[in-house]
Amino acid sequence: MTGPEADRDLPRLRWRCRRGMRELDELLTWYLEHDYGSASAAERDAFARLLDLPDPDLFGYLVGRDAPTEESIRHVIARIRRDPL
Repeated sequence: MTGPEADRDLPRLRWRCRRGMRELDELLTWYLEHDYGSASAAERDAFARLLDLPDPDLFGYLVGRDAPTEESIRHVIARIRRDPL
C-alpha cells in the first residue's frame, strides 16, 4: 500500500505506537517516521502485527532478550534495532 491509502493509515499507526513504555514509544515512532514509508507491503503488514504484541514481549524483542518466531517480525525488529534514536 502506497500513496493516499498508506497516508490514511499513519495516524492510526502512530496512535498504536504509543505504548506503556517511553522507550517503546520512541523506537516504534522512529521506525514509523523513517522506515515505514519505504517498506514493502509485507514489511508494513509485519509492523502492524508487531504492534499487536504485548509490551513485555515487544520490549524483550527490541532489547535482544528474546526473538520472535515469525521471520517477518524478526526482520522488522532488526530494522528497528538498527536505527538510532
